[in-house]
Amino acid sequence: MAAIIIIVIIWGLRRAGGVAMELRPAGHGGKGGAGLGERSGPRMGFRRSGGKGWTWTGAAMKVDSKEGTAPEERERLRRRRGPGRCGVGAQVWAVLLRGGASVRWAELRAGLGSSSASLPVSLPPALQPPAGAVAMGRPAVLLLLLALLTPGVAIPVPPAVKALSSLRWSTSSTSRHFTDAKYSVHYILQKVDHFGFAVDKTFKQRYLIADEHWKKDGGSILFYTGNEGDIIWFCNNTGFMWDVAEELKAMLVFAEHRYYGESLPFGNNSFKDSRHLNYLTSEQALADFAMLIKHLKRTIPGAKNQPVIAVGGSYGGMLAAWFRMKYPHMVVGALAASAPIWQFGNLVSCGVFMEIVTTDFKKSGPNCSESIRRSWDAINRYSRTGAGLGWLSEALHLCAPLTNTQDVQHLKVWISETWINLAMVDYPYESDFLQPLPAWPIKVVCQYLKNPNVPDAQLLQNIFQALNVYYNYSGQASCLNVSETTTSSLGTQGWSYQACTEMVMPFCTNGIDDMFEPHSWNLREFSDDCFKQWGVRPRPAWIITTYGGKNISAHTNIIFRFQNNLLWQT
Repeated sequence: MAAIIIIVIIWGLRRAGGVAMELRPAGHGGKGGAGLGERSGPRMGFRRSGGKGWTWTGAAMKVDSKEGTAPEERERLRRRRGPGRCGVGAQVWAVLLRGGASVRWAELRAGLGSSSASLPVSLPPALQPPAGAVAMGRPAVLLLLLALLTPGVAIPVPPAVKALSSLRWSTSSTSRHFTDAKYSVHYILQKVDHFGFAVDKTFKQRYLIADEHWKKDGGSILFYTGNEGDIIWFCNNTGFMWDVAEELKAMLVFAEHRYYGESLPFGNNSFKDSRHLNYLTSEQALADFAMLIKHLKRTIPGAKNQPVIAVGGSYGGMLAAWFRMKYPHMVVGALAASAPIWQFGNLVSCGVFMEIVTTDFKKSGPNCSESIRRSWDAINRYSRTGAGLGWLSEALHLCAPLTNTQDVQHLKVWISETWINLAMVDYPYESDFLQPLPAWPIKVVCQYLKNPNVPDAQLLQNIFQALNVYYNYSGQASCLNVSETTTSSLGTQGWSYQACTEMVMPFCTNGIDDMFEPHSWNLREFSDDCFKQWGVRPRPAWIITTYGGKNISAHTNIIFRFQNNLLWQT
């Protein structure tokens, strides 16, 4: 289960109740994960409410947009690749926290080629929004960011709508490659321990700066709170910040998270033991970000008095929100995309996540989830004999043969992670975020899993065909390697340690409401595994204690941004 946690952290979170909520519209829309790029969305306006919060205006507002209906625009959006890129028909649900309890909601409607995309009537009562939900695309979120940069200034509806209708779009491809992106690489010396005085060691933290559109007069700084991976990889797969840089006259800063990429406090010894890993915490990472912002404002002419907005996705989204909570004097606001800040303790059900994964497969093809559910027993039956293990190894085209029950258990975890990853990158266009994949990859997978009532041998051969979509869409793999599920740019070692210390996210399955083998959440078992691997034991309540859990209404200027059909629901 710990291995699965490493993967699922880069997904979104679905909320019910409290100050933030995301709802999944009926039918499929584009999924997103760590990235921050969206299509054109609802046209909206808002006004200042009594000098406190923002009151949403324009309920059920419809605004014609040529960019949303032109075939060439739709085709361009279809070709966009990378995480966080909503496809045709996708929307974003977001909440702007400003002035605590003064937040207001309104239902806004807009669509790409559709003028009345709205909340579905099929949502369960637990997921209904308080008096509606805010459906928001890139222009709407951009307008919110503009509001954060101009506090106290009312933005009337007509100019807001006019501004949204005339936004410029980037014509470059979504996947920004290292040779194409216009940024410079920098390093800053950071203290290994910001909160103690006995350790005086420092390390080089890497960060990237893109200032092509930055203006010293009236400009701003968008600060990407790096998460669990190489910062260049995240930079190349983040679209939203690049898309809005010109409108916001913004300098883009991408800060690498300590212990990931090149930002290693102890170099090659950083993962040697728990003593060296002791400084891998979200609190230390936030302190790094704060020191970096101070450094930028002190050393870059014109940056001293410019407002900073924290931006992040998934774990980085959590960091962006927490950064605003802990360092409100450093950033005027935060955009937290797909940030699962409630996936801790008993704030949410441990089983909801896998239920949503199952629903995605169930909706993508008849009997698809049932075929996967029945495959586990088929694997178990073949695993009882040496001959059966040999047949399994050949049928699934594994690079290394299965030899014992431990290998079989690892195989099943690997297959489970594959289904989870497919749900995460089920984009309506070809992509290569985690693996090269076709458009709507789950639908392609489910073409092989239409009949759960076939003999075990046929069922498992069908499972291989489904796995092959994820691991060999390019046709270049000669066998399937059960030790690999995602790109090496993700820092699985570092995240494994974080999951074993403070980032403790409970997950469970029952095999009835989901398509996975039953597995209960056992904190003691999880703790023992962590101690065996890292020599540490988790503190499951610490994140709630230090960041507040659901009790965050006192914080302001945080945009929680979620895309429909994401896989977190709380």
